[in-house]
Amino acid sequence: MSPWTLVIASYAIALAGTLGLTLWSWLAMRRAEAQAETLGRRQ
Repeated sequence: MSPWTLVIASYAIALAGTLGLTLWSWLAMRRAEAQAETLGRRQ
């Protein structure tokens, strides 16, 4: 087996993990902003 197979697989896993974490963080930020806006309107 070529070592490039492992290199490409490692980069693919790292890229997928980075994109997944970025999406998860962005969604959490959106939820927090919506919650903060709701709290701000109550007062």
